[in-house]
Amino acid sequence: MARITGVLFLLLGLALAAAGVWLLTLGGSAYYLIAGAVLAMTGILLMRRSASALWLYAALLLGSAAWALWEVGLDWWPLAARLDVLFVLGFWLVLPWMRRALSRDIARPRPLERGLRPKVVAPPASPAVGRGRAALGLVLVASAALAVTSWFRTPHEVDGELQAAAAAAAQPPSPAVPPGEWHAYGRTGEGQRYSPLSQITPANVDQLKLAWEFNTGDLRGRPGDPEETTFEVTPLKIGNRLFLCTPHQSVIALDATSGKQLWRFDPQIAGDLALQHLTCRGLSYHAASVAASAAETAAQPATEAATAPAPAPARPGAGTAANPTPMSAPTGEDSKQEDSHPATQPLPVAARQGPTAPSCPAKLFMPTADGRVIALNPENGTVCADFGRGSGQIDLWRHMPNVRPGAYYSTSPVVVTERLIIVGGTVLDNASTKEQSGVIRAFDIQTGDLVWNWDSGNPDDTAPLPPGRTYTPNSPNSWSISSVDEALGMVYVPMGNQPPDQWGGRRSEAVERYSSSVVALDLATGRVRWHFQTVHHDLWDYDVPSQPTLIDLDIGGQRVPALVQPTKQGELFVLDRRTGQPLLPVTERPAPQGAAEGDHTAPTQPKSALSFEPPPLAERDMWGATMFDQLACRIAFHRLRYEGRFTPPSEQGSIIYPGNFGVFNWGGIAVDPRHGWAFTTPTYLAFVSRLVRRPDDTTLMVQDGGPPKGSLPALNENFGAPFAASMKPFMSPVGLPCQAPPWGYVAGVDLRSGQVAWKHRNGTVRDLSPLPLPFRMGVPGIGGPMMTAGGVAFYSGALDNYVRAYDVRTGRQLWEDRLPAGGQATPMSYTGEDGRQYVLVAAGGHGSTGTKPGDAVRAYALPAATGSP
Repeated sequence: MARITGVLFLLLGLALAAAGVWLLTLGGSAYYLIAGAVLAMTGILLMRRSASALWLYAALLLGSAAWALWEVGLDWWPLAARLDVLFVLGFWLVLPWMRRALSRDIARPRPLERGLRPKVVAPPASPAVGRGRAALGLVLVASAALAVTSWFRTPHEVDGELQAAAAAAAQPPSPAVPPGEWHAYGRTGEGQRYSPLSQITPANVDQLKLAWEFNTGDLRGRPGDPEETTFEVTPLKIGNRLFLCTPHQSVIALDATSGKQLWRFDPQIAGDLALQHLTCRGLSYHAASVAASAAETAAQPATEAATAPAPAPARPGAGTAANPTPMSAPTGEDSKQEDSHPATQPLPVAARQGPTAPSCPAKLFMPTADGRVIALNPENGTVCADFGRGSGQIDLWRHMPNVRPGAYYSTSPVVVTERLIIVGGTVLDNASTKEQSGVIRAFDIQTGDLVWNWDSGNPDDTAPLPPGRTYTPNSPNSWSISSVDEALGMVYVPMGNQPPDQWGGRRSEAVERYSSSVVALDLATGRVRWHFQTVHHDLWDYDVPSQPTLIDLDIGGQRVPALVQPTKQGELFVLDRRTGQPLLPVTERPAPQGAAEGDHTAPTQPKSALSFEPPPLAERDMWGATMFDQLACRIAFHRLRYEGRFTPPSEQGSIIYPGNFGVFNWGGIAVDPRHGWAFTTPTYLAFVSRLVRRPDDTTLMVQDGGPPKGSLPALNENFGAPFAASMKPFMSPVGLPCQAPPWGYVAGVDLRSGQVAWKHRNGTVRDLSPLPLPFRMGVPGIGGPMMTAGGVAFYSGALDNYVRAYDVRTGRQLWEDRLPAGGQATPMSYTGEDGRQYVLVAAGGHGSTGTKPGDAVRAYALPAATGSP
């Protein structure tokens, strides 16, 4: 046994020492070389059955514990990665059979006795072996005590409590949305994700029970589905009806109290689509009372005048303003839907697919994956024949360059105002330099006629394009959700980047100005009122991913209309939404230089005083399940380029941290407008971005799984650019993140002061590990949170298939329930006909994160006796 154990120790030690030499030559820690040498020497002594092996190994374990404590302190998961293998090997050495195996005396038979066979007698334990075992045992006990002590330490968390202002003025709820309803993706066009309902409180939320569950029957895995086929919907609630859409674009109406299906609409999406994403985050609603008012003025000029005061002079880093002038609504040929476009296949026409309504006092708007926006009657799901010149739809391919069905459409709900619907759209990530335009378009709410178009590649001309012209190809787009303030006359648009994301050597001045910005457009004209850029010359796919959140804040003794913009890099920019001026300080910080050939980097990048920016990575932050895969991550860390945040992509391969998964993504944040609080869900994952030189404009360079199937696009090839781009999470050889946990949090913020009051790990690895281990490590998440007036927040986006409730003031988890699939969507809340407050969440999984697929819509409520008003 001693010899076999010695051989194992020797082999492990030699491997560790060899890799340690490699790490040392890269400028890394010498620990692994030293530890490997000591482990190999221990193996040699074990093969010689020397008791000195125990003393030497005790010294190795003691020294390793001291080194680990010096590197990471009392932080359990980093400590475990450094000491777990050594502790197990040490425990093996003190077991009884190793004591016998290490004895130098060989067992000898007793002299023969009459009628008996000789017996083998175990030798007495060597005193040296006993002393060595005792020393190693003490070190093992000390290491265990160190580990146990670290279990009760939370070095990455912030404990505290959100404090209400002494005289906080309540922001009145939107008069157009009854308290028990949810009329837009963020409940209102302000994008607050806040319900004024207060029936569910921290005192009773643990009594929540499943009220009903509805299964849509829409599951991913159909022919033509891209990997990122996801159920991200936040349903609307109007009257006693819920309205939702599915990944394959069905629209469903449910009874909000019972969950019973009332009607279903199938838009019969065109086939053979070049899809990167297949999702529908939600529908949009235009109320009948507003529709009637708008119909009276539909033929009149659109002359909404801005009510905001004239913008103040811009400070460095602040938004840039432009003065709008009113323009008339389109008439004649410019507004008609008859203009043709060079589509490769005709689009379906909604009004020809099924029952129609001659007119719709109220409307639901559904964006589809083949590039349409369909108007439906919320009463019965019939197509509105009075919209789109009888077609019931808007053709988003009109005037669009580079027509390729599926490559462009609106994955997010459109913005609805009294007179307009405003539509952006997604384009393929890094497929080529000849993608569609990122134009933002406003259409008449009654007719579907084009009113204005703002093209970031041609930003000064917002009049509807005449027949025969197309928008600027490959201009920055807006794939996320926009917000609107009709009183100020502005729509706030989060902008993306121009493909390719990782190389920007050919970007125009207009592209550079509006990429990765939040842009305020005038509702009447579509012209830019102001813009604020969150990243200069973006090379990291740091497009603005989240809906801007509009909230009025008490700052400096004044009530200020604010906009809060979460970003992928972790900033929360708090701006005056009238002018784009920062309300919390924004500074420009020097950024790493040295872009790829033919490109450049911006000298500085903006940073908000309110930031969830993670600390820069260092070698000690590398992690793994064992010391061996952690060592592999350390080697990879030194082999890749990394100079902190905004390290440029490179042919060497660069660590991008935070990665393009984002600290914040499309789920955004939730705010409490009464107190100026925000409930946030920051995520931290490092990515590796590697540029690959292209020999031509056709060869596939980064398709590891082979050519894409069917009509699906070859992503990240960047046809037409000098480089393709390989982008992957920074993972260890065993598939774990190379950076140490936690990877996901919930956090509470006071937006008035910019202070983070509390921050706690969120989620377990139950659904991320081979065994269902409920370790609360803090896991990544995607999807948004929701807050309520009862002081409870809800979130289901963590990658462990749970919906959870939290105390808004402290962040303490109060309740959770197991979901049948991944809950990567944003919850919402409403009142049923029975008077109870419901919390609803979609659980259908997220393709690119690998969470369990499904088709469930779940509603929770307090028991009837508890939940009755």
